[in-house]
Order: sequence, then structure tokens, then C-alpha cells
Amino acid sequence: MPRSRWASPLDAVFLIGETPETLMHVGSLLHFSMPPDADDAWLRDLVADVRASPVRTPWTYRLQTRRLLRQPVHRWVEDDAFDIDYHVRHSALPSGGGERELGVLVSRLHSNQLDFRRPPWELTFIEGVAPGQFAVYTKIHHSLVDGYTGNRLLQRGLTEDPDDRTHPHFLGLTRPPRAEGEPREPVGDVTAILRSIGNAVTSMPEVARALVGTQLRRGGPTTRAVASYQAPVSILNGRTGRARRFATQQYELERLRAVARARNATLNDVLMAVCAGGLRRFLDDLASLPDRPLVAFVPVNVRAPESEGGGNYVGATLVSLATDIEDPVARLAAITSSSRAAKARMRGMGGDAVIAYSAMLLAPAGLQVLRAMSGLPLPGPLTLNVCISNVPGPTKPLYWRGARLDATYPVSIPGHSMALNITAQSYAGTLNLGFIGDRDALPHLQRLAVHTGAALEELEAATGTA
Repeated sequence: MPRSRWASPLDAVFLIGETPETLMHVGSLLHFSMPPDADDAWLRDLVADVRASPVRTPWTYRLQTRRLLRQPVHRWVEDDAFDIDYHVRHSALPSGGGERELGVLVSRLHSNQLDFRRPPWELTFIEGVAPGQFAVYTKIHHSLVDGYTGNRLLQRGLTEDPDDRTHPHFLGLTRPPRAEGEPREPVGDVTAILRSIGNAVTSMPEVARALVGTQLRRGGPTTRAVASYQAPVSILNGRTGRARRFATQQYELERLRAVARARNATLNDVLMAVCAGGLRRFLDDLASLPDRPLVAFVPVNVRAPESEGGGNYVGATLVSLATDIEDPVARLAAITSSSRAAKARMRGMGGDAVIAYSAMLLAPAGLQVLRAMSGLPLPGPLTLNVCISNVPGPTKPLYWRGARLDATYPVSIPGHSMALNITAQSYAGTLNLGFIGDRDALPHLQRLAVHTGAALEELEAATGTA
């Protein structure tokens, strides 16, 4: 692996966005069950083994920033003073602790800023979750790797064999070589970055047509392609602090797939409908449900399905959550219609074109973020309210030196004017949801997780799939 690489333009976006109140790191909470033969020293020995194992890029990269024509230029360079003991940590919940205490701990860990004098990541082993169980919380700055890449790297450090006690830890694995003919993603060097910019410029006519189609031929407030300035002002859209709340929820994937089959929708449509139903109940409890439908910012992965990732290479679109509709089936139909229209706008575009289109579609959101940062009242309508993301994960159970991975919950990024982020990841027949929100803006976040369960049950009853 190279001892350095240039930060891509998208990497730089997350570096520019980093402030003491807007922390641009992503994380993951992993639940494990220890192997049957584990003794009292098993977890301590695993931590020691991780600390003693080789560590390779990107985990050894730290940020180097220089000025070129008064503008910052970022480069990832090898940290010659890399200290594994700083990055790999071992914590424990208080005696008698459990899921609630684990959520409190993760909320606090995710509220702390990473140290950019070192490679921007941390790995914390947490014991005391339950007898025979432990958790691992990872935190990685989004400029180093995106969520897709981080998950792929982490998964390669696990194995499908429960008896494999020698599989290398993910920190010591390098990316496999690119297959013959596989395109280089625009994250590694100046040539690749310039190629990405050139591709985006070439695709501008196509991007412009799609953008005009979205902005001018917008649908009603609930259906069709969502354009800028169609989102209502809500409690999700004010100024935020650095303190976080975190909650989780897990569902059997087949429950959502059954609803999707019954209503000719996608799994992602049903996920958004479940989140929309939960948000509708949550905001109504707080007497803060807007009359107009909330609008979701939905990231779009533009890599090939088998890509190992590396850096940031992701687009985004806008989808109506139809929170103004009471009937759950009609709400799902409206979300499905909006999602299909959004996908149609990007159909046939290459990855660089999708990123360029996404940037222009979401550019007006920058103004609402600036107003929220300043503490000024937000004039409506806005461009977006909440981020909802779905990351595909492993389909089979994975193990770490004999410990079974039971669940993997994403921990993502809230920020000014978007105080809530809901990210889901599929794993071994389950869908694991991580809710991360601003502590002051969103009281009792666990209630939102509970409300999504009620929303799924409501959908199942209405579609006859319960």
C-alpha cells in the first residue's frame, strides 16, 4: 500500500465540515457472544492480541494539510509515530449494567472529537453488556473512509468459520488488488482525482437535464421527485451541539421483505416507511408534527457491488417520507412513488455524474445549514429534514476468533439543521437500525426506536403480512 495518498474532493467536504459541534465521524456498535470455551481472561487476551498485531493503511494514515494559493490541500500520510495503544481501548460497563448503560456510553463516546494529530479512528472493546457477551464500538472520521468502505474492511477481519482462531484482524489486512479491467476509484492520487473531475464536467449536460427535470417538473408535496425547498421546518432543523443520544432497533429482514412483496415496493421503501411512521408518532407526541411531509436525505452508493471501497465515493437524493398521510399503506405507496421518481432522474448516469447531480440538488441545503449554525430562525420551506441510509451487510453469520457477531448497529452523523440520522445495516437475516441524534433537540430518542417497531407492526397488519 502507498505511504500516502491525496484526499479526494469528497474527503475534503467532510474535513471542511468538521467543527467542535459538527463531528464528521461515523461509527458502528457490534454485539458479540463469546465462544463456549471462553474463560474470564478471553476478552482481555483478544484486546492484547489486536494491539500486538500488524496495522496497515488506511489505519496508519494521519492527515497532513498544506496551503496552496491560500487554500488547504489535504494529504493522507503514514504516521511514523503510530501508537496502537491509543487507538485500541478496553472499557467496561458498571456492575449490573446492560443495554441502557451501553447506549449511554456509546452516546458519550460518539460525542467526543477525534484527534487529527493521529490517524482519526478509535476502537473500544466494552465488557459487562451481559453474561458471555461483549460489544465493540468503532469510530472513524468520514474523510478517511466512508461507511461502505469501513464496513467492508471490518467484515474482511471476520470469518464465517466459528472454529477459525487465526484469521487476521481487520487492522492488518490490505485491500486486495483490483481485478483486471476494474476502474480505479477517484480517491487515491491526483491523476484519479483529475479524471473524476473531468468525467463530471463531461457529464454536465446530462446532469443539467436531470436537475432541470427535478426542479421544474416536481410533483406534489408527497409524491414524485422531490426538489429543493419542499421540506417543512421542524424540530430536526435547528442549531445542534456536540452531545449525542443513541438508540438501536433490530428486525428480521423477512418481515420487511414480506411487506415489500405485498405492495410492490423495495426493501428500502419499506425501511423509509417504517422510519416515517416512527417519526410521525414521535413528533406527534411532542406536538411538533409538521403539516407538510418530512423530506429524507438518502445517500446512494455508486460503487460496483463487489468493490472494496476506499475513501469517499457516494451520491445522494431526496425522498418524501409522506408523514402527512395517516394511513400506513397510502404512506408507503407515496414513499415508493417518490423513491422511484428520484431513481429515474439518475438512471443511466455514471458514478461521477451521480455525485455532480447530487451536489447541485443538495446545494441549497448549505444555506439552511448556515442559518442553523448562526442560530437564526429558518424560513420555510427547507431542502431536507433527516438522513436515512441503508448499508448492505453480510448475509451469513460472522465470527471473531470464535466470538459470534450478533448485531451491527451503524452510528452516523447528525449536524446543524439535521439533528437526526437513521442508518440501517442488514446482517445475517436481520436489519439493524442505529438512531443518532442531537441530545438537546431530540429528547427520549429511544422512544423513536420503539415507535418504529409499532410502525412496522401497523404496516404488517394493514398489508396482511403479520
